Amino acid sequence: MKKVLIATAFTLAFGAANAADIVDTAKSAGTFNTLVTAVQAAGLVDTLKGPGPFTVFAPTDEAFAKIPKAKLDALLKDKAALTKVLTYHVVPGKVMAADVKPGAVKSVQGSNLTVTAAGGKVMLDKAHVIKTDIAADNGVLHVIDTVVMPK
Repeated sequence: MKKVLIATAFTLAFGAANAADIVDTAKSAGTFNTLVTAVQAAGLVDTLKGPGPFTVFAPTDEAFAKIPKAKLDALLKDKAALTKVLTYHVVPGKVMAADVKPGAVKSVQGSNLTVTAAGGKVMLDKAHVIKTDIAADNGVLHVIDTVVMPK
């Protein structure tokens, strides 16, 4: 138990001392490798390193693994389609979990995301929000378990 507390304290202190932008925060987490690769392939790195602020609903590597490999490979090669999917995961402004309200939220892509809350669980379209409020210098990330697709 003591090791866990020390590790948690170290992580909190290290994270606070070395805040980073959305892209660097995602890279350092180690669970968003596919997302970072997709952001690079879509040419969105400079945008997400920009001043923002941005709220990113970040799919984990496991979320991307739910997409059949052939479909994911094709998406990563189609910059326009990839950009559409990735920007659907971004909302302008810094929206912390406490500020999230159920209903429609306009994404950077232009389509509305649907936020629902029931039984203490929050969903974004068909994705479950599994971790919230990962702070970055230019916004915040909320972790989701499924890649959501624009309508």
